[in-house]
Amino acid sequence: MDVRRPDADASAGRVVRVTGPLIEVEGLRGLAPSDTIEIGDQHLPGEVIALHGDRITAQVYEYTGGLAPGAAVTGLGHPLVVPLGPWLLGGVFDGLARPLLGGPRWLGPGRLRSVTGTWRVEPRVEVGDEAVPGRPIAVATDGGDGVPQEVPVPVDGGGLVDHIEPAGPFAPDEPFATIAGRPVTLVERWPVRRARPHAGRIEEPVPLVTGQRVLDLLEPIAKGSTAAVLGGFGTGKTVLLQQIAKWCDADVIVYVGCGERGNELADVLEDLRTLDDPRTGRALRERTVIVANTSNMPVMAREASIYTGMTIAEYYRDLGRDAVLIADSTSRWAEALREFSSRAGELPAEEGYPAGLPSALAAFYERAGRVRTLGGGEGSVTVVAAVSPPGGDFTEPVSAHTQRFVRAVWTLDRDLAYARHYPAVTWRASFSRDSDDIATWHATNGDTAWPERRARILGLLAESDRLEPIAQLVGRSALPGRERIVLLTGRLIREALLQQSAISENDAYSEPAKQAAIADAVLVVHDRCQELVAKGVPATLIEEVDFGTLVRARDETAPGAVSAVEQCRDGVLSSLPQAP
Repeated sequence: MDVRRPDADASAGRVVRVTGPLIEVEGLRGLAPSDTIEIGDQHLPGEVIALHGDRITAQVYEYTGGLAPGAAVTGLGHPLVVPLGPWLLGGVFDGLARPLLGGPRWLGPGRLRSVTGTWRVEPRVEVGDEAVPGRPIAVATDGGDGVPQEVPVPVDGGGLVDHIEPAGPFAPDEPFATIAGRPVTLVERWPVRRARPHAGRIEEPVPLVTGQRVLDLLEPIAKGSTAAVLGGFGTGKTVLLQQIAKWCDADVIVYVGCGERGNELADVLEDLRTLDDPRTGRALRERTVIVANTSNMPVMAREASIYTGMTIAEYYRDLGRDAVLIADSTSRWAEALREFSSRAGELPAEEGYPAGLPSALAAFYERAGRVRTLGGGEGSVTVVAAVSPPGGDFTEPVSAHTQRFVRAVWTLDRDLAYARHYPAVTWRASFSRDSDDIATWHATNGDTAWPERRARILGLLAESDRLEPIAQLVGRSALPGRERIVLLTGRLIREALLQQSAISENDAYSEPAKQAAIADAVLVVHDRCQELVAKGVPATLIEEVDFGTLVRARDETAPGAVSAVEQCRDGVLSSLPQAP
């Protein structure tokens, strides 16, 4: 799309004040809030945020050390945009979608760089065909062993194909077709803060399978939904997000490292490079886009990185893909907003955050959804964002407001993490607003027992939690046999079902069938134990049985081995004492 405003005036201005990433400029005319500017001899990118008469306030997306009053400023006449195209998959980019792979060891400041290189373009239309916005017009490959990528008709284009070039190499900005008199290139530039259009939302839910039992069984989400991972330092947020990125049934993963440590992001890159995609057999990185804006990168580019990742995810949604945007973490993004608002002299609200924080969070999560594309297909953007509250305080503004706007909250518990129970997702403080819809989907797609299975597991966990402090006070032997079996089952649910090893070949990913098999096995064992207690078998004899076979089933059976889990269940049932 043509992102430049027709009334824009590219006149030059000058810097009159520098305060960290905040500058004030005089002499620029015809600009509007959110317009992009370039500052100084190094062409530092920035964005207009406020107009005060003939003076403009802007935020700079690079380090401003050495920038002094008097430096020249040029208005570009368009908002912050990112180039979208076939080079995204498998790539690593900064917060402004500038490529990091293949760059120098130390990145210097500079203008909003263009994508370089050539791609072989093979047309999929002919002259006279009707080109519909969002539908593929060609397929591009990078000349290596990369996966061919579809090139869509721009969302603001469409019409009859006037001209199409034969297959061959093309640079990103080199036209290869003409539609309704407008040239078409590989690159489509889109403003990151503007949601891409679609033909309408799809209300029928489809579950997003993460391969993590505690999520899929207890607090599931639908494709196009939103979820927040809440947890303090050391509770395993990043590992859980990495597991979702590796194993969820999405077509494209957009992983935004927003203000997190660089070594963690390096681990993500290494895992994606070495892991094979179970669906394609190729490197998992080939369906992943990394947006890296770690804690040592410019703070204001961190604020833009969230929107950059969302725009990339929407681009693949419009191609009919199911995209998952993983943001780690939105707390660091909110801290960038707080730093900037403080420098801009805005009136602070809760804990110094800007008053517009709730609106910004709501607008961000609102861009998720499962939609019908302009091209007639179906696609989705699912958002999974980490929240890192200082000191584990879930009442602080970012955590509190996030819980209002997302469909699911996966809360990580410090006590579970310290007990080496991973994922440390607590069933006490987590919830899913999609659970009823997902239950309906399962019931109508062959697993009619799913709603009852989930309800029974949550009920047993709740009753076990209620009985645990009583047992610690009066002793387990003082409890009735039925309640002692509930405590036993609660431990089996936690150890055999909810715990999952991220480094185990069999347990890192669990197929839905295996998840259901383990859950059913625990419930069958529970029912049999309660029957024995009701018939007079002492609970002490049942507690002495070795349930290790059932506990080890998660790690010793393949990700989809239902029959092997059932054999473990039968082995435990046969070892139970007989009723008198």
